[in-house]
Amino acid sequence: MANRLLYSAERVHALLGQVRDQMRAEMRVLLREMDAQHRAEVAVLRAEFDNLRAVSLARSKAELELGELYRQRDLERAAKAERDPTVPLN
Repeated sequence: MANRLLYSAERVHALLGQVRDQMRAEMRVLLREMDAQHRAEVAVLRAEFDNLRAVSLARSKAELELGELYRQRDLERAAKAERDPTVPLN
């Protein structure tokens, strides 16, 4: 029994073209889904980063304010303290 041709070259080429087109369409759908998911994740991360930055700035401002309060307290303590005239200034 001789090998007989099941599909012509044109038929194989057409079938492969259909498979390729179908795979491209599926890939486009998947890429759109992945893009939407990544954009949503980036939006969440940006919001978290903005929140973290706001908290960090608030902490920095609070630390500066606390340092200023300590400085004022030390100045008030120094002003209230009596100076011993026998002790040199430096």
